[in-house]
Amino acid sequence: MRRAASRPPEARGLAPDGVRLLAATPDGLVHARFRDLPRFLAPGDLLVVNNTATLPAALPGQRTGGTAVTVHLSNQLDNGTWLVELRQGPAARVMDGVPGEVITLPGDGSVTLLHPYPDPASTRIWAALVTTGAGAVGEYLARHGQPIRYSYVPDRWPLSAYQTVFARSPGSAEMPSAARPFSAELVTRLIAAGVAMAPITLHTGVASLEAGEAPLPEWFEVPQPTADLVNLARAAGRRVIAVGTTCTRALESAAVPGVGQGDTVTARRGWTGLVLGPEHPARVVSGLITGWHEAGASHLALLEAVAGRALVEASYREAESAGYLWHEFGDSCLLLPPQPVARPAQPAQPAAGVSGSQRLMQPSSSSVSTGLVT
Repeated sequence: MRRAASRPPEARGLAPDGVRLLAATPDGLVHARFRDLPRFLAPGDLLVVNNTATLPAALPGQRTGGTAVTVHLSNQLDNGTWLVELRQGPAARVMDGVPGEVITLPGDGSVTLLHPYPDPASTRIWAALVTTGAGAVGEYLARHGQPIRYSYVPDRWPLSAYQTVFARSPGSAEMPSAARPFSAELVTRLIAAGVAMAPITLHTGVASLEAGEAPLPEWFEVPQPTADLVNLARAAGRRVIAVGTTCTRALESAAVPGVGQGDTVTARRGWTGLVLGPEHPARVVSGLITGWHEAGASHLALLEAVAGRALVEASYREAESAGYLWHEFGDSCLLLPPQPVARPAQPAQPAAGVSGSQRLMQPSSSSVSTGLVT
């Protein structure tokens, strides 16, 4: 049974890193707390984090005739227009917008629908002109906007509840929630244990996809120092662990094919429409930290592209059975699939306390430990 987290962990009496963590490794499934993360990583492992910051991207609006709607700003395109989604409250989508329709916003603002996006057959996302009366859109959102929330979160929470400890660059419609459980103290412990960290930027769009709908293009940047660290970690046989699907999408969008395990990452910025899946498996990401979300086709396909179907399905079954909490305020999962066999000149180093033969084991529902629950 899937249970949504309706409140932030802090409102449930937990520290951010006190949420539950299901560690899915080649040895089996282990129940822990997120603060236990260092116990599953080894010196030289590289965590890649998203330094985007969440915008208060939900605005109250009014259609011609007086019908109240909520406008979700998703991404700003290079030509200055915005991708927007219209909703009636946190649940119902507005699907009957028409080109030229003007949505009135508070403080002399407005949204003018231009055309469906990404094609005329779309009915959910619109390219739109956003006017704010005076000032930049970011300043306008700070005055009038709220964080985007959905029906499973009935109460409003401040923007700070939707930021991660890594947030530096405003631009995301929704929080890259895989990183929310990290605390400054946990980051310090990881660094002291020899785990490296490197940032990327990917500004997330709205995540409320229709069934079977591919993720929208998103703006990203992989800086040169991060590309260098990824390539050094891989050359040394260490794991590159993406903190969230956003980091996975960014790194794989910057990957350059090589021979065997010789794929590399280059510095890159721009828009990515990459959709990972059976036809496009992950090439440089070898592990993933993620939250628990409704298993929409694109999300599940990305997880399987990194960790394989068996590990992902076993993890989801165990999480449902154990009552893990779903969505951005919920619990977490660490997916660590078996490392591919390294080239003889650069043998992969097993994680601390794990032998090479153990690393080739596939987890099953019978190999579940609760020894780290605190």
